[in-house]
Amino acid sequence: MLSLNTTTTPNATPFRSTLSSSSLSITLPHSTRLKMSSSNSLPIPENRIVVGLGSAGVDFLATVSSFPKPDDKIRSTSLKVQGGGNAANALTCAARLGLNPRLVSKVANDSQGKAILEELESDGVDTSFFVVAKDGNSPFTYIIVDDQTKTRTCIHTPGNPSMKPDELSQSSVQSLVEGARIAYFDGRLHESAWLVAQEAARKNIPILVDAERVREGLDELLDLSTYVVCSVKFPKAWSGAQSVPNAMVSMLLKLPKLKFVIVTLGEEGCIMLERSVNETPSKEVDVESLLESLKQKKDGTTMFPTCVSSSVENIRANGIGTISGRLILGTAEKIPPSELIDSTGAGDSFIGAVLYALCAKMPVEKMLPFAALVAGACCRALGARTGLPHRTNPCLSPFFELDRQTNPSLVK
Repeated sequence: MLSLNTTTTPNATPFRSTLSSSSLSITLPHSTRLKMSSSNSLPIPENRIVVGLGSAGVDFLATVSSFPKPDDKIRSTSLKVQGGGNAANALTCAARLGLNPRLVSKVANDSQGKAILEELESDGVDTSFFVVAKDGNSPFTYIIVDDQTKTRTCIHTPGNPSMKPDELSQSSVQSLVEGARIAYFDGRLHESAWLVAQEAARKNIPILVDAERVREGLDELLDLSTYVVCSVKFPKAWSGAQSVPNAMVSMLLKLPKLKFVIVTLGEEGCIMLERSVNETPSKEVDVESLLESLKQKKDGTTMFPTCVSSSVENIRANGIGTISGRLILGTAEKIPPSELIDSTGAGDSFIGAVLYALCAKMPVEKMLPFAALVAGACCRALGARTGLPHRTNPCLSPFFELDRQTNPSLVK
């Protein structure tokens, strides 16, 4: 049977990776350290069940000194085989941070499918709701990591046969979401996702959607969504607006259940627009001008992720409309070039951290730096999961102390 989490180098024998995420640590400048606790791990939220439906597969990651030209023949500098898929990566991250994830996806009864399930289970992800086909192939992706530019190129092969909604019974859907704190969807397997999302909505379970790109069936999920985390290209492609901040205003206007939207910007950090329902705006401001003012306020000197926020305003997008809320600009961790290995799965780890933060009721001012720090840890190792930190990882020590007086749902 295929064993995931294997690494090879040229002329070397494959071996199971011994890189532990606990070996990754970040030295924070004294001026940016947060108050630390005597605790040596993240607190665990009392309600920490997260359900998700989406992609799970195998990643074949080959690093090369530079991306090949057409018809080139080159050698890889290293090769790693491990589990992948947006939903599987995000919920693996959530499990390592202390949540109890349940994942729904489909694999075949082949060596890759068995290895996918075993790896997820070893990380604490409940795979009992998976659909396993007797024949066909499990999903897999070839990923070429360019050592020179630190970029990655993905070639995905979907699983076959694809998942059908009638493979999930109503009773299994009800059992899946029972007791869940939040439901998460990566936009794949949209027909099955719709069934689970409807059940979650019926039970008033908040829904987080990963909007990587415009996909079939995504609009139905967005209509039920409470939170959206999306790529920089998605808001304009979905809304038709001419700029990202205008598109974010459009999203909150078109999706009345949406509490916030986060747009991830890679090494530039992220932008978040949060709807306000309780506070009275002090004035009306143009969203483009508001974003520029936040950029002037952000701290560009610290290595540690930070964020700056506007006050609650009537935020206007010209020609689109006005939303009452806050605009928040988050920075990414500044990773030294010598430590930056691979960005594969950085967005998934960011979402996994957001899931934890929502369960832990972190304020936005902590959630965005926390998610950026987790994504930074992911980028320090090859593949989407090797660098994912566990809740005891020293790199997360600034967040070991969370306010249990104002958030009694947290436990040690």
